[in-house]
Amino acid sequence: MPHAAANAAPSPPPAAPRRLWLLLLVVLAVTVLTEWIGPIAVPVWSSKIVILPMLMALLLTTTLAALHARMPAALRLDVPLQRHAGKLLNAALLLFIVKLGLMAGHSMPQLQKVGWALAFQELGHAFGTMVLALPLALMLGIKREAVGATFSIGRENSLVIIGQKYGMQSAEGRGVLAEYITGTVLGAVFITLLVSVIAPLGIFDPRSLAMGAGMGSGSLMAAALGVITVGMAPEMVKELNAIAAAANLIAGVVGFYFAVFITLPLCNWLYARLEPVLGRTALARRAPSADDLDPQAAMAEEDENPSFADSAVALLLMVAGITLSNYMGYGVPPQQTLPGVVAMVAIVLAGIALKRVLRRLPLMLFLAVAATLVTIPGGWPLADALATTVDRVQFMSITTTVLALAGFSVARKLPMFRRLGWRIVAVSLTATAGTFIGAAAIAEFFH
Repeated sequence: MPHAAANAAPSPPPAAPRRLWLLLLVVLAVTVLTEWIGPIAVPVWSSKIVILPMLMALLLTTTLAALHARMPAALRLDVPLQRHAGKLLNAALLLFIVKLGLMAGHSMPQLQKVGWALAFQELGHAFGTMVLALPLALMLGIKREAVGATFSIGRENSLVIIGQKYGMQSAEGRGVLAEYITGTVLGAVFITLLVSVIAPLGIFDPRSLAMGAGMGSGSLMAAALGVITVGMAPEMVKELNAIAAAANLIAGVVGFYFAVFITLPLCNWLYARLEPVLGRTALARRAPSADDLDPQAAMAEEDENPSFADSAVALLLMVAGITLSNYMGYGVPPQQTLPGVVAMVAIVLAGIALKRVLRRLPLMLFLAVAATLVTIPGGWPLADALATTVDRVQFMSITTTVLALAGFSVARKLPMFRRLGWRIVAVSLTATAGTFIGAAAIAEFFH
């Protein structure tokens, strides 16, 4: 009877897969191994590609998951485990949001002192990226992946936003992951070549170029500054470095809120209007569709919402992973890391508990705002102490374990990544160029 079905009690959440311990052990082992190896610099022309532990972790777990059928039975990470990794990933990403909010609150005095050019630079990032990269993506036949790939330059903040809003198994999740990989591997080399071409033209003041270099990525900023500061006097180099650092701070902190409330909604709005037109190009028509490669693409997306138990397991995994990464990568002893991580976890748990009571609570927004408020200097007596404690947890120490989990999402969508192929590389590099040029243009306008 329909009424009986409607009144039936909701089914209990699915139990955790067998051998969940193996998944957790592999993620921690990959975290330890990649942090032990450390960054690897590969020279390319006058620049270099730096392979960070987080990218190694992503590629390693992707390989382990993709080849699971060939692994010994005792070490096989089968499909149920890979699916469960997606749920753990969604909970783990919440720590990113809290860390960004804590950084924003503590940096509020510095952010209040910036000039108008710095204040408006996010407009340049957003519009420069979408104006160039989104139309190109649509003309090349990329569909909803284009939203994840073009609303930003696809750094860690972007993974958090897309992962929480759409899930990493979604088309948008595939797009942002593909851009993340492309940008990490090729971004520094590309930005070096781009700035080498633009700087000698004299179109932009060096200070505008320095502001453009602060895109929210330390590696891209360093690569761009290496070209911009060539032949400059030491005093000018110091000024340019300070401008780039301030711009990078804003892009990494304020840019998160800008992307959530402005850039991503605007990208969706543009996609709805441009795709019916640009999606009819010859290249777009020749691009294989998702249904061609994935017979189940038309089925409902998998449920990636973690239960409270899943969230607890994910947060415990992150506590261990962050502690190991912070020690091995940055030399911070565990006894100094743990208080900061525990404070971050406490904020996440408070948000999850409140979400269970207020089901319509936007969890990502609540965590960002709450974390920002508790570290604003003078906001409450413990603000400075909390900020000092959490500052010992390096932002990048969170990424290795998170991307080790994300590798399982990548592995299960490898056919879709192969479909994107050279197209996503072209779109990713165009997004990086648009971000740099857009911010530099905004800075030039205010100089």
